[in-house]
Amino acid sequence: MTYLKQSDSFNSQDSSNSQDSINLQDNLKRQDSPNLQVNPAKKIRLYDLSSDELVDFAVSIGEKPYRGHQLASWLFRKGADDLEQMTDISRKVRSKISETATSQSLLKPISVDLSPDGSIRILWELSDDEKVESVVLPERDHLTLCLSTQVGCRMGCRFCRTGTLGLTRNLSPGEILGQIVEAKKIITHPLPLTNLVFMGMGEPLENAENTLKSIAVITDPALMAFSMRRISVSTVGVIPELKRLSSSGGISVGLTISLGSATDEIRSSIMPVNKAWPIAELKQVLLNFPLQRGRRLTFAYVLLKDVNDSPQQAQALSRFLGGLKAKVNLIPFNPWPQAPFQSPSQDAVDAFKKVLTDKHHTVIVRRSKGQSIGAACGQLAAEITKKDSD
Repeated sequence: MTYLKQSDSFNSQDSSNSQDSINLQDNLKRQDSPNLQVNPAKKIRLYDLSSDELVDFAVSIGEKPYRGHQLASWLFRKGADDLEQMTDISRKVRSKISETATSQSLLKPISVDLSPDGSIRILWELSDDEKVESVVLPERDHLTLCLSTQVGCRMGCRFCRTGTLGLTRNLSPGEILGQIVEAKKIITHPLPLTNLVFMGMGEPLENAENTLKSIAVITDPALMAFSMRRISVSTVGVIPELKRLSSSGGISVGLTISLGSATDEIRSSIMPVNKAWPIAELKQVLLNFPLQRGRRLTFAYVLLKDVNDSPQQAQALSRFLGGLKAKVNLIPFNPWPQAPFQSPSQDAVDAFKKVLTDKHHTVIVRRSKGQSIGAACGQLAAEITKKDSD
């Protein structure tokens, strides 16, 4: 079943490989929506403002503070992208707002791909023509949205396709939040969207200010109202930012560490960040990292055939986990074009997991959804998926 809202910009196409693909570029070139165009006047982008900043904006134009709360509700709760939609704000006030600010969406969908497993990959175009991706993942009783925080990434993890792109720029708060707002407009599904993971393109802690600013809106009960327990931020372990978060009391949502290996030799060979901040330094920071009650750290460990999937590597991981309140997600490598690695055998995955469970660690093997459309963990590259010809 296709869980997409039908509109002039979405025309479903049949696919011989059981994969629906909607390419929106032609429609958008013919009839570009005015609320998605680049704003030449450089007006204030309301979607980039926090709730408090919207109040400050309202006061700055001579309005009462409650106007800022109205704007926040229309933007982040109702998804308005046109001031004319804000019907409880008078036309006179809307006109005053439009003189200095815009409520235009900061991104637009240019392609949407549907996987046979139900995953949905959305390619977004930003106002400067850069592109990022989001992925909707269906679970048993809910949907999870995987969010991007940067155009590209400079971390250079060799098992991640995004890392081959390099970093172009950070996403603004509105570009992060827009992935949620606009995805809700595209997708219709019987399951609710309840979970968010900051695990798309980019390193969230390299864009910590905008990531945390977006999380404040996402978890505000009066705005997007997502539960903090249903949100997770992933990082390769940017030590200065982890220390900064630790000194300020931690983070209100879940924290996932992409590990790759628990030995410096292997980790440095596949994750350049380890050359700057080795394993021992990472562990020390994590031992001191404050966790919310009932929270555990999550370690994402991508298994690479004949690289980090041996029982010896599993034993090293077990030693690393000592003293940490943690669980482990094992992720067999998801292949992508010209990737230098292969996925391990099922026997190797089982053997690796057994070493850990024998040491009483909590371990889950994550079989990534969306692999057939380039939407699985490590596959995002901000490009339109090419369909097989009939």
